[in-house]
Amino acid sequence: MEWTERQQRIVEIVKASGSITGEKIAAKLDLTRATLRPDLTILTMSGVLEARPRVGYSYRENSGPSPIMERMLQLRVCAFKSMPVTIPETASIYEATVTMFTQNVGSLTVVGPDRILLGMISRKDIMKASLGKSDLQQVPVGVIMTRMPNIYMTTPDEPVLSAAKKLVHHQVDSLPVVEGYVDENGDECYEVVGRFTKTNVTKLFVEIADARM
Repeated sequence: MEWTERQQRIVEIVKASGSITGEKIAAKLDLTRATLRPDLTILTMSGVLEARPRVGYSYRENSGPSPIMERMLQLRVCAFKSMPVTIPETASIYEATVTMFTQNVGSLTVVGPDRILLGMISRKDIMKASLGKSDLQQVPVGVIMTRMPNIYMTTPDEPVLSAAKKLVHHQVDSLPVVEGYVDENGDECYEVVGRFTKTNVTKLFVEIADARM
């Protein structure tokens, strides 16, 4: 399995230390413990590190995938994705704000005809727009959205672990689930078929844990 640069550094620190707490690892990397928590969870689930209460993390020699990791590698996004929450590019920022709060989501997917992915809007985008002097009922969401190709996506057949790592690495709360194709003009398009969120990941962990109890 391919690790991020930070995860590789964590493994090196633990190897050199024998056993070390998460707080000390964070201090060596000049990061907070909360920032490292997802990386430590992945490394522990994969069987590379072992976590023990009041002792900390230690490196597992000749480590193989843990049962949870083996299960995670088999699962695909299509089995855990949620229904997409979309809005057209012509909708106003006010409409986007209402949709975001009534649907209780942290981001919206902006789509064009045939549910083609055009952009993403986050709560931060909404807040920035609200601080200005513009009439939010008159300004379209296309003005504030993040556009292609600067959007992080996933596909129905991507492993859930890979998609979860994207959420952590890019610090976003959701990924649009898309199916790509080439249109009649030869342009690559992405049809939105769902969304994969941090909540989906949490539910997955609970499901796996319940199955092993």
